[in-house]
This record gives sequence, structure tokens and C-alpha cells, in this order.
Amino acid sequence: MALVKYNNNSISDITSAASVPSGAMTLIKTLTASSSSTLSFVDGSSDVVLDSTYPIYVFKFINLHHSADGGQISFQGNAAGGSGYNETLTTTTFEAYHKEDDSATSLAYTTGNDLAQSTSFQMLFPDMSNDNDGGSSGELWLFGLSSTTYVKHFIFRGAMHHRADYAFDLYCAGYFNTTSAIDEIQFKPNTGTIDAGTIKLYGIKDS
Repeated sequence: MALVKYNNNSISDITSAASVPSGAMTLIKTLTASSSSTLSFVDGSSDVVLDSTYPIYVFKFINLHHSADGGQISFQGNAAGGSGYNETLTTTTFEAYHKEDDSATSLAYTTGNDLAQSTSFQMLFPDMSNDNDGGSSGELWLFGLSSTTYVKHFIFRGAMHHRADYAFDLYCAGYFNTTSAIDEIQFKPNTGTIDAGTIKLYGIKDS
């Protein structure tokens, strides 16, 4: 995505918002968790857009707090006209961690968290802390969701407060192995609820 640099003269020449290039990130929807069993973004529902309007969509997770110590938050999608949040996923995951007392560190591929042609939910945040000050944040990028030619790629990066007081740096990437458009995304805990926190959906245009 190209960056545009303005000087004072170029700014003064802009006469309307339509004159500004459209490659910027646009906020579409904000969901705030409150003891939520699921958080779903469905195209055409509650002002959500998940169609060909944007070639790139970004979810931002801000201080998600799990009700259960050691709880997890995962995601899945639905193809247009589908249901059940059970699209076929192939993914790869790895993580780095560092314990608060400096007693343990690691950087490793996490085979237990990846999926191979699976219809399960993909884990994003594992083993979360439910301490009052514990929170997990990050972002999930999805590309070409409206395509009916290509599979749908995604990239996730997260930072997590682990239940045993580790700082975790989380990575996941993969694809929905379908050429159908994806127009629904859901986030859910494996147990308990998403006690608090915010998920924001943005769209990015390519021109």
C-alpha cells in the first residue's frame, strides 16, 4: 500500500474529503465484550461490511479478558450463504514467550495449535490469564474475502498475558481452503466467556 506525503500547500488544495486517497484504514464496526459467549461480524447485519467493498479487512483486539484462567479465544468463518462456522482451514502457528521472573524463555513452532484441512475454530489466544490486570491484544488481517477464484489468506499477530505470568508473542497464518466468498467471522472462547475487551473491524481499500 503506497504512502502519501502531504505538505502545507497540498493540504490547502484539498476541497473535499473525496479528494483524499482512499487507501486509508476505515473503521467499520466495534464490538465490546461483556460476558460474551461469541462475538460475530456478519456482512449486512448491524452495519457490518464484509464484502467486495474492501480487499483487506483487519480485526484489532484490545485488552480481551477471559472469564476463565487458562481460557482460549479462537475464530472461524462462514462462506456466503453458509452456517455453522465450519469452513476448512489450514494454518501454521509459532510463539515466543518470557516468564516474569526470567526463569524461562522459548521460541517454538506450536504444532498443537495449527490446523490441517480442519473445520475447527483456529486458536488465536491460548492459556489466557483471568487476573484482574490480565489482557490480550493483537490484530488479524484477512485478504480477498469476496474472491470466488482464490482461497482466503489471513495473518494474525498477538500479545498475551499468560495465566502463569508469561509474556507471549503469538503468530498464526493460514487460509480458508474455499473459493467461495467469506462474509461472516466469529470469535469465541473455548469455555466461559469473553469477559471484557473490544474488537474493532476495519477495511482497507487498495486505490
